[in-house]
Amino acid sequence: MIGRSLRLYRDAYRGLPAPVWLLGGVMLINRSGTMVLPYLTLYLTQHLHYSVTEAGTVMAVYGAGALVGTFLGGRLSDRFGFYQVQFLSLLTSGFFLIFLQFAQELYTMCGVVFVYTMLGDAFRPAVSSAVAYYSVPENRTRAYSLNRLAINLGWSLGGGLGGYLAGIDYRLLFWVDGLTCIVAAVVLRAYLPVPDRPVSVNSETDVPADGSRSPYRDRLFLVFVGATILFAIGFWQLFSLIPLYFKQVLHLKETQIGLLMTMNGLMIVFTEMALVYAVEKRYAHRKGVIIGFGALLVGLSYLILNTGIWPVLAIVAVFINTIGEMLAMPFMQSFTVERATSQNRGQYLALYSMAYAVAQITAPAFGSHLVARAGFPTLWIVVMGLCLAAACVFWWVASQVRKTALAGR
Repeated sequence: MIGRSLRLYRDAYRGLPAPVWLLGGVMLINRSGTMVLPYLTLYLTQHLHYSVTEAGTVMAVYGAGALVGTFLGGRLSDRFGFYQVQFLSLLTSGFFLIFLQFAQELYTMCGVVFVYTMLGDAFRPAVSSAVAYYSVPENRTRAYSLNRLAINLGWSLGGGLGGYLAGIDYRLLFWVDGLTCIVAAVVLRAYLPVPDRPVSVNSETDVPADGSRSPYRDRLFLVFVGATILFAIGFWQLFSLIPLYFKQVLHLKETQIGLLMTMNGLMIVFTEMALVYAVEKRYAHRKGVIIGFGALLVGLSYLILNTGIWPVLAIVAVFINTIGEMLAMPFMQSFTVERATSQNRGQYLALYSMAYAVAQITAPAFGSHLVARAGFPTLWIVVMGLCLAAACVFWWVASQVRKTALAGR
């Protein structure tokens, strides 16, 4: 049993190209400083004394900037290449993060947050395009999993350190987060191989399943994106309202909240690559079912908070949420890449990322207003309903993909 497990881990990491590992290193540096987002709601309410509604408004603006940034990042990556988009996104967003600590008034805060997230989230479709470029179909899902591993390892380090720094001075979060973005940009520029221009699509095998050249005309993918929005509205509560719930209702300290974020990241670091490799190897034809089940677990992680007001429920909720995330997200991204061509990959990945950006706009504003009017228990019930609806749509999309594949035989 132990030998089989060790072989599984070994095979999960084997055969990944050097540039994919370097991209993972860049993500690790960048995400090790990710401290502002998980503590932004607490910073606004505890340090700047914003109301919950005002904090929700800022988080919604955060999502709006992410929406614009991911759209631009996808377009620019397809037109000018992902290399320059990654570098400029990391560099400029780092400086804006440092500047963000000096914004105090609500409208100034919203303006700076919007520009920062617009610049920073252009990185998402660019790095996803880079992973696709430097990998091959046989190891592409694992390449994306390695990228997520780096993100979450950095998240676990940054989340724990962020809780410690927040206990000292919230302003330290902005300095560390901004400087790590700048360092990541320098490392990327210095060591990542400069790619050739994208190869033109000249093969029938490089055409999406429905023949579409644009993700905005791929109807099945648009349905998938709609389900992703529902799922992401629930998932993003982990970064917007959950820290506030842990603080106000479960009476956890910032350091304890940071440890929970660290737990989330470490679970992904130590299990996701092997889990994705094992599941894809055995159930590659059941990806839609796996995605839907993962969405259900994310919803359940919030609903379980309604069973009592005990600090231990925070651990249980984060644990279940993380399992759901690991089952859903890698295969959602894999599905997106499979629908695209080499010429429109950036736009497909941008539209997929935009689903999360829409959720970033919707989730905090929706969640904060619902909490203000009906309380946290109602919010968790509603979130469970959204995740259930998303799961049903994911399963339907999977059935349509199978029908299309069978009809093409």
